[in-house]
Amino acid sequence: MEVLNHLFAGLAIAVQPYHLLLITFGGVLGTIVGMLPGLGPATGVAVLLPITFSMSPTAALITMAGVYYGAMFGGSRSSILINTPGDGAALAATFDGYPMAMNGKAESALAISAIASFIGGLISVVFLIMLATPVAKFALKFGPAEYFLLMVTALSMTASMSKGNMVKGFISTIFGLMIATVGIDAQSGISRFTFGVLELQTGIDFLVVIIGLYALGEVFKAFKAIKEGKKVPQTKFGKIWITKEEWKKTWLPILRSTPLGFIVGALPGAGGTMASLMAYNNEKQLSKDSDAFGKGEIVGLAAPEAANNAASVGAFIPMLTLGIPGSGTTAIMMGALLMLGIQPGPLLFTQHPDVAWGLIASMIIGNFILAIVNIPMAGLLVRVLAVPPKILYPLVLGLAFVGTYAISNSIVDFYILIIFGILGYFMEKIKIPTAPMILAVIVGGTMEQSFRQATRIADGSLGIFVESPLAKALILITIISVAYPAIKKIVSKLFKKTGSAQA
Repeated sequence: MEVLNHLFAGLAIAVQPYHLLLITFGGVLGTIVGMLPGLGPATGVAVLLPITFSMSPTAALITMAGVYYGAMFGGSRSSILINTPGDGAALAATFDGYPMAMNGKAESALAISAIASFIGGLISVVFLIMLATPVAKFALKFGPAEYFLLMVTALSMTASMSKGNMVKGFISTIFGLMIATVGIDAQSGISRFTFGVLELQTGIDFLVVIIGLYALGEVFKAFKAIKEGKKVPQTKFGKIWITKEEWKKTWLPILRSTPLGFIVGALPGAGGTMASLMAYNNEKQLSKDSDAFGKGEIVGLAAPEAANNAASVGAFIPMLTLGIPGSGTTAIMMGALLMLGIQPGPLLFTQHPDVAWGLIASMIIGNFILAIVNIPMAGLLVRVLAVPPKILYPLVLGLAFVGTYAISNSIVDFYILIIFGILGYFMEKIKIPTAPMILAVIVGGTMEQSFRQATRIADGSLGIFVESPLAKALILITIISVAYPAIKKIVSKLFKKTGSAQA
């Protein structure tokens, strides 16, 4: 009953005309940003940040969340029509979505991607409602030592789940922690790594880092696309809907993929890409006709679409209840909340219930709005794909500079923005993930303070970090997360050897 009371209070906030307008604006903007190749939700939210500074925390979070899950709806549009995913989470949609379009089933592909996204998003919001309060109450047991270890665990999990190379993930994490130490030390008052630059004494604003890495980095990567021609998408369709047979074939995979996506999304650093690929592989293994996958199998589109929307909702669990972002996009949202004077974490639900429950309720309404927008208006929305890169990317560049100046009215931030834009470009080139660095920049300061508070409580003894059962559990999870990739490789090699021996 307590949860229902909070939810109804949140719905009363979400249905206010101003908030309904923001939910619709965020969702439509997210859909458009999601379908434009190379941008994605993180870039969309990063560019939107300066606008949110004049909003209330509830309005700001509702708008940014709308962009996030709206991008999950929109990402598959370009995957289906031009075989180019809007972002990483929409990668799996190219496997069967594009072949469906080539087979004359673009209408069914566009419809099932929106339907699966709607169902996956809506069910995962129910999971969020059920889990948010218990997790927040559990998080109240965390002291400074546990918070420090929690952040170590989150950073380790994010780095170890980095694609291709865990070492590169940890390099990114360490670099992020180094950036977090720039400025005047709050405890001693000593300037650290400012190199005599007065403006650096207040530190490097994580919002500038985020905009540089995501917005400017994407523009620098897109220089080739500006010169090259674009694939022309289909813009004329028949009735965008699915048949009864297609629904019978897809409803169970959608329901199976939703909890999988939600759980994966709740793991810091895992994200929608991993969730959608796992859902796709899972359905391919369960299918009686696995050879049909990759040739226009509708289940191969429905399952990952449900999973990546569920993952976007799951990513809010650690951010809202623990103050640890579950993805790069939620890290940006957390940064915005901190700028607005709201500290995400276990006390959020008691100190600012209007923010937490207003957000959760807005997701329910937002999913209905996006279903309406993405099915009847799909033919109109996909025309955005025809926008030439030479028009699109200068707009993104301009918004990035205007947004950066709005943060602190400092010209020095322009130089920092350009530096991190170039850094983001080269990190992409040498396959160093940016998500661990962003997370480290966000939590680095709090992590340092938690460590100092814990050691002060224990009179300098490090034994406090292994005293409580919770601390020991977090250390164990950290060790497992770091060792997991190596264990996975060893197990796969053993399976291969066993299989070849039996053959």
